[in-house]
Amino acid sequence: MVDFARYIPPDASAETQRRVSKAMSVNPPRRPGGEVLSTPALVLVMERTCVRACQRYLPPGFTTVGYHLDVRHLAPLRMGEVVRVRARLEALEGNKLTFQVEAFGPNGQKIGEGIHRRAIIPIKG
Repeated sequence: MVDFARYIPPDASAETQRRVSKAMSVNPPRRPGGEVLSTPALVLVMERTCVRACQRYLPPGFTTVGYHLDVRHLAPLRMGEVVRVRARLEALEGNKLTFQVEAFGPNGQKIGEGIHRRAIIPIKG
């Protein structure tokens, strides 16, 4: 078994910024001006940020897959606003990674938070 702690630093982290677009929004009643960042879009940015935090450290022949997500979406962001997501490695046990994720709006207010877990797996091929 590979000792991934030899490769991944205990303070591995990443930050991502995305401008909220129509593709990232949801507006069930289709009311003009009601487009806001959807929870699935926020989760996607969070997950991708966790991938960025660890992928560059993995030894050749390995990647990660998500297997657990526990997120709270605390406040809306409107189209055109920027969401900033930070992911920080909290724990590495064997091939399991646990990340703390936080999302912030343009004024620094927290709009989301949670835990994301990923497993390191070998790439087939």
